[in-house]
Amino acid sequence: MPLANFSNLDFDQVKTTLRDYLKSNSNFTDYDFEGSNLSTILDVLAYNTYISSYNANMVANEVFIDTATLRENIVALARNIGYVPRSRKSARATISFFVDTSNITPTPASITLNKGIIATTSGSFGNDSRTFCILNDITVPVFNNIASFDDISIYEGTLLSSNFTYSTRIPNQKFILPNSGVDTSLISVTVKNNENSSASTKYSNQDSLFDIGGQSKVYFLQEISDERYEIFFGDNIFGKALEEGNYITANYITSSGDGGNGISSFQFSGRLTYTRNAQTYTVTSGISLLTTGLSSSGGDIIESVESIRRYAPRIYASQNRALTADDYETLIPTRIYPETESISVFGGEELIPPQYGKVFISIKPRTGDFLPNLIKQNIKNKLKKFAVAGIVPEILDLKYLYIEIDSKVYYNTNKAESSAFVSSVVQNNANKYAESTELNKYGARFKYSKFLKIVDDSHESITSNITTLRMRRDLRVVLNAFAEYQIGFGNRFQVKDPDGFNIKTSAFKIDGISQDVYLGDLPRSDRETGTLFFFTLPNVGSQSPSIVRRNVGFIDYINGVITINPVNIQGGMVKDGQTIVEIEATPSSNDVIGLQDLYLQLDISSSNFETVVDEISSGLDPAGSNYIVTSSYPNGNLAREGGRGSIVRTSTPTTATSRPSATTPTTTTSVPSTTVSTTGSSTGGSGSGGGSGSGY
Repeated sequence: MPLANFSNLDFDQVKTTLRDYLKSNSNFTDYDFEGSNLSTILDVLAYNTYISSYNANMVANEVFIDTATLRENIVALARNIGYVPRSRKSARATISFFVDTSNITPTPASITLNKGIIATTSGSFGNDSRTFCILNDITVPVFNNIASFDDISIYEGTLLSSNFTYSTRIPNQKFILPNSGVDTSLISVTVKNNENSSASTKYSNQDSLFDIGGQSKVYFLQEISDERYEIFFGDNIFGKALEEGNYITANYITSSGDGGNGISSFQFSGRLTYTRNAQTYTVTSGISLLTTGLSSSGGDIIESVESIRRYAPRIYASQNRALTADDYETLIPTRIYPETESISVFGGEELIPPQYGKVFISIKPRTGDFLPNLIKQNIKNKLKKFAVAGIVPEILDLKYLYIEIDSKVYYNTNKAESSAFVSSVVQNNANKYAESTELNKYGARFKYSKFLKIVDDSHESITSNITTLRMRRDLRVVLNAFAEYQIGFGNRFQVKDPDGFNIKTSAFKIDGISQDVYLGDLPRSDRETGTLFFFTLPNVGSQSPSIVRRNVGFIDYINGVITINPVNIQGGMVKDGQTIVEIEATPSSNDVIGLQDLYLQLDISSSNFETVVDEISSGLDPAGSNYIVTSSYPNGNLAREGGRGSIVRTSTPTTATSRPSATTPTTTTSVPSTTVSTTGSSTGGSGSGGGSGSGY
């Protein structure tokens, strides 16, 4: 009898195995297995075996977090190692309004805004209407017939309540919130001795067993099936246990997640009341329009199964302590600051020169670009219970490393509606790549060959493209004060011209020179380091620079670091309310990486996509006699647009002419960030270990 292969799961393979087994049996000699009724029996046996094998494999897969497919099983496996997945997050907004009580009788001394729905939004352009709530009553006094409700925080969703009565007669009693889509950060749990009791005790949520005792009034949460949550309490060892008849009330908000973001117009839908002489009155008039400063934000969907697979084992491995960079990258987004979109952590020992005893953290929040100082401090305070003694965390500001594209796109006119159509299609695809998760994160890499393919595949009319790229950092400057600057690109610079002018900057103003100045570089003979100088131009496109100051700093081409000696900058470009100088360089490799605390972004707004008729493919010039050739190298301008005439000066400039001569520079330090040093203060990133960063 042949050896059976029991690993076969395919129906036909199972049937073949069964048939071969019967053929080897002497009792079935000379049987026609294909044409007899026995073939039908084999089909049934093979089908039954196939189903059993499939079910066995599915059961086996569902007991491992890496292979499980059902969310409830993945959540249960994560729960076994102490990981609670992140719930939905309600979008937050802040509103203000006032109530004019001059026509209200009897006159109220104070007015209460009752908890529950406060505001609604109108659905438009296919969007659903939304409701916003508050969790607790808010009471304000009436002053000069005006009750002002200022900066009220409202949360998208519906406020619901669930009540439970604890009974020792019910074994394994469970307290399950019946609704899905709960924002667990907004759950409020109170416990009364019994249902008729007037006094209640508020319990706080706890996600670990540290710092709690047998009488701690805490509750725990765990996700169960269908995105619902179960509340459970302590056992008088870890947390206070419930007693017979205890009445539990859970108030919570069910949210639509990110569907509530971006709303700035609200209509009042709340309930205002006041009490006079033991009688409650409802306010229906004198209510002003709602005003809001910023659109609603912060809403998010429930944590995905892919995220649970990633973080649950890492949380378990960290053992609630921050020792390695992976520990920090795991604990901060899951336990300390859930609003983290992307995070980069690296030790000071990775810098040149090393800064031992420090760990540098850069966080991209889900909304906005920068963390407020208060949030930074809160993160550092919360890290204390996880961090190892002697390790000082430093939270750096977000630093963007921009990639700008210049692309000449050749197309066949016989296959395209117009050049504008081709350009639009290419830009749309480039935007999709720019917004992809492949770029918008720390440690991202711009893949040059992939981008070229995206351009080529944008439309059937496109025959080829010649694409060049450049890197850009935005240097935030300190106005009217002498300061030293250091900015890192994290990628090697290409030395295109040994005579200099390999970097380009926007125009800026410095003390002592009335004209707009630019920053230039002069490499030494080894093309590894060089010196910096200031120069002026009659116009941006001019090829006639005038050197006004030499040896104003150093450049490290290998590590991509620019250091500017103390200089008093008095003007430059203004972006987002900050004065900046744009600095551009050509990377040595077209595959650009966001190193350490640099957040890589493809800046489409500063890129150029130009369509060129492919006259050969279009049949306009089959011989190629008049074919337009595009250079594969960047343009030869000495400076960038922008920043010119930022301030008016009257002093006489110091001028010099021609290109600079080579000098021997001082070796610089490799840091992938921006550093600013001024007299009496220091701000910077990972390079100097200072406070806030100074680059976008």
